[in-house]
Amino acid sequence: MRNRIRMFAAIVATAVLAGVALPSLAAEKHDIVDTAVKAGNFKTLVAAVKAAGLVDTLKGEGPFTIFAPTDKAFAKLPKGTVESLLKPENKDKLVAILTYHAVSGKVMAADAAKLANGARVKTINGQEITVRNKKGVRINNATVIKADIECTNGVIHVIDTVLLPK
Repeated sequence: MRNRIRMFAAIVATAVLAGVALPSLAAEKHDIVDTAVKAGNFKTLVAAVKAAGLVDTLKGEGPFTIFAPTDKAFAKLPKGTVESLLKPENKDKLVAILTYHAVSGKVMAADAAKLANGARVKTINGQEITVRNKKGVRINNATVIKADIECTNGVIHVIDTVLLPK
Protein backbone atom coordinates (compact mmCIF):
# COMPACT_ATOMS: atom_id res chain seq x y z
CA MET A 1 0.00 0.00 0.00
CA ARG A 2 2.77 2.44 0.93
CA ASN A 3 4.54 1.71 -2.35
CA ARG A 4 1.37 2.54 -4.28
CA ILE A 5 0.97 5.82 -2.40
CA ARG A 6 4.61 6.73 -3.06
CA MET A 7 4.24 5.85 -6.75
CA PHE A 8 1.07 7.94 -7.02
CA ALA A 9 2.77 10.87 -5.27
CA ALA A 10 5.75 10.60 -7.63
CA ILE A 11 3.47 10.60 -10.69
CA VAL A 12 1.58 13.64 -9.42
CA ALA A 13 4.81 15.49 -8.58
CA THR A 14 6.26 14.73 -12.01
CA ALA A 15 3.09 15.89 -13.76
CA VAL A 16 2.95 19.12 -11.72
CA LEU A 17 6.62 19.90 -12.40
CA ALA A 18 6.08 19.22 -16.11
CA GLY A 19 3.05 21.54 -16.16
CA VAL A 20 0.60 18.77 -17.06
CA ALA A 21 -2.98 19.39 -15.95
CA LEU A 22 -4.36 16.57 -13.84
CA PRO A 23 -8.08 15.70 -13.75
CA SER A 24 -9.87 16.58 -10.55
CA LEU A 25 -10.27 13.68 -8.15
CA ALA A 26 -13.52 15.15 -6.86
CA ALA A 27 -16.59 15.77 -8.98
CA GLU A 28 -16.37 19.22 -10.47
CA LYS A 29 -19.04 21.56 -9.16
CA HIS A 30 -20.83 24.08 -11.33
CA ASP A 31 -23.17 26.98 -10.64
CA ILE A 32 -26.91 26.35 -10.40
CA VAL A 33 -27.64 27.04 -14.08
CA ASP A 34 -24.80 24.89 -15.44
CA THR A 35 -25.68 22.09 -13.03
CA ALA A 36 -29.30 22.14 -14.24
CA VAL A 37 -28.18 22.14 -17.88
CA LYS A 38 -25.77 19.23 -17.34
CA ALA A 39 -28.39 17.18 -15.49
CA GLY A 40 -30.50 16.97 -18.64
CA ASN A 41 -33.91 16.66 -16.94
CA PHE A 42 -34.44 20.38 -16.38
CA LYS A 43 -34.77 21.55 -20.01
CA THR A 44 -38.07 23.32 -19.35
CA LEU A 45 -36.76 24.96 -16.18
CA VAL A 46 -33.63 26.18 -17.98
CA ALA A 47 -35.76 27.56 -20.84
CA ALA A 48 -37.94 29.35 -18.27
CA VAL A 49 -34.92 30.79 -16.44
CA LYS A 50 -33.63 32.14 -19.78
CA ALA A 51 -37.04 33.58 -20.77
CA ALA A 52 -37.33 35.24 -17.35
CA GLY A 53 -33.89 36.83 -17.64
CA LEU A 54 -32.67 35.09 -14.47
CA VAL A 55 -29.59 33.32 -15.84
CA ASP A 56 -27.10 35.93 -14.61
CA THR A 57 -28.74 35.99 -11.19
CA LEU A 58 -28.57 32.20 -10.81
CA LYS A 59 -24.99 32.18 -12.01
CA GLY A 60 -24.20 34.85 -9.41
CA GLU A 61 -22.59 34.51 -6.04
CA GLY A 62 -25.66 33.40 -4.09
CA PRO A 63 -25.94 31.26 -2.17
CA PHE A 64 -29.37 30.10 -3.29
CA THR A 65 -31.52 27.10 -2.52
CA ILE A 66 -33.52 26.08 -5.57
CA PHE A 67 -36.48 23.72 -5.57
CA ALA A 68 -36.14 22.57 -9.17
CA PRO A 69 -39.10 20.99 -10.94
CA THR A 70 -38.17 18.35 -13.51
CA ASP A 71 -39.41 18.32 -17.08
CA LYS A 72 -42.01 15.74 -15.95
CA ALA A 73 -43.20 18.19 -13.29
CA PHE A 74 -43.72 20.90 -15.90
CA ALA A 75 -45.53 18.37 -18.13
CA LYS A 76 -48.15 17.95 -15.37
CA LEU A 77 -49.27 21.57 -15.84
CA PRO A 78 -52.36 22.12 -18.01
CA LYS A 79 -51.65 21.96 -21.74
CA GLY A 80 -50.31 25.25 -23.11
CA THR A 81 -49.30 26.65 -19.70
CA VAL A 82 -45.55 26.43 -20.23
CA GLU A 83 -45.75 27.83 -23.76
CA SER A 84 -47.84 30.73 -22.49
CA LEU A 85 -45.46 31.48 -19.61
CA LEU A 86 -42.47 31.57 -21.97
CA LYS A 87 -43.99 34.42 -24.00
CA PRO A 88 -42.37 37.84 -23.42
CA GLU A 89 -45.68 39.38 -22.34
CA ASN A 90 -45.85 36.90 -19.43
CA LYS A 91 -42.32 37.51 -18.15
CA ASP A 92 -43.47 39.04 -14.83
CA LYS A 93 -45.66 36.04 -14.07
CA LEU A 94 -42.83 33.67 -15.00
CA VAL A 95 -40.37 35.54 -12.75
CA ALA A 96 -42.87 35.33 -9.88
CA ILE A 97 -43.21 31.57 -10.34
CA LEU A 98 -39.48 30.93 -10.64
CA THR A 99 -38.55 33.09 -7.66
CA TYR A 100 -41.18 31.18 -5.67
CA HIS A 101 -38.91 28.15 -6.17
CA ALA A 102 -35.90 29.90 -4.60
CA VAL A 103 -34.79 30.67 -1.06
CA SER A 104 -31.85 32.85 -0.06
CA GLY A 105 -29.00 30.92 1.51
CA LYS A 106 -27.90 27.32 1.23
CA VAL A 107 -30.45 25.08 2.93
CA MET A 108 -29.39 21.44 2.92
CA ALA A 109 -31.80 18.55 3.54
CA ALA A 110 -30.42 18.11 7.07
CA ASP A 111 -31.33 21.75 7.77
CA ALA A 112 -34.87 21.24 6.45
CA ALA A 113 -35.26 18.12 8.58
CA LYS A 114 -34.66 20.26 11.69
CA LEU A 115 -37.57 22.56 10.84
CA ALA A 116 -40.87 21.99 12.58
CA ASN A 117 -43.31 20.09 10.41
CA GLY A 118 -45.37 22.72 8.60
CA ALA A 119 -42.72 25.43 8.92
CA ARG A 120 -43.20 28.46 6.67
CA VAL A 121 -40.17 29.69 4.74
CA LYS A 122 -39.99 32.97 2.83
CA THR A 123 -39.04 32.64 -0.84
CA ILE A 124 -37.18 35.18 -2.95
CA ASN A 125 -40.46 36.41 -4.45
CA GLY A 126 -41.60 37.36 -0.92
CA GLN A 127 -44.27 34.69 -0.48
CA GLU A 128 -43.91 31.71 1.83
CA ILE A 129 -43.73 28.00 1.14
CA THR A 130 -44.64 25.31 3.64
CA VAL A 131 -42.08 22.63 4.46
CA ARG A 132 -43.36 19.30 5.71
CA ASN A 133 -40.86 16.67 6.78
CA LYS A 134 -42.86 13.63 7.72
CA LYS A 135 -42.51 10.63 5.37
CA GLY A 136 -40.07 12.54 3.18
CA VAL A 137 -39.74 16.25 2.56
CA ARG A 138 -42.56 18.11 0.87
CA ILE A 139 -42.60 21.72 -0.26
CA ASN A 140 -46.25 22.79 -0.45
CA ASN A 141 -47.73 20.01 -2.63
CA ALA A 142 -44.41 18.94 -4.19
CA THR A 143 -42.26 16.04 -3.04
CA VAL A 144 -38.49 16.38 -2.92
CA ILE A 145 -37.32 13.45 -5.05
CA LYS A 146 -33.59 14.19 -4.86
CA ALA A 147 -31.93 16.47 -2.34
CA ASP A 148 -28.60 18.19 -1.83
CA ILE A 149 -27.22 18.65 -5.32
CA GLU A 150 -24.43 20.98 -4.33
CA CYS A 151 -23.43 23.81 -6.65
CA THR A 152 -20.74 26.47 -6.38
CA ASN A 153 -23.38 29.04 -5.49
CA GLY A 154 -25.94 27.04 -3.58
CA VAL A 155 -27.92 23.82 -3.65
CA ILE A 156 -30.65 22.25 -5.77
CA HIS A 157 -33.43 20.03 -4.42
CA VAL A 158 -35.35 18.28 -7.19
CA ILE A 159 -39.15 18.35 -6.89
CA ASP A 160 -41.90 16.51 -8.75
CA THR A 161 -44.41 19.37 -9.06
CA VAL A 162 -44.20 23.00 -10.13
CA LEU A 163 -44.89 25.35 -7.21
CA LEU A 164 -47.41 28.07 -8.03
CA PRO A 165 -47.55 31.22 -5.91
CA LYS A 166 -50.89 32.50 -4.66
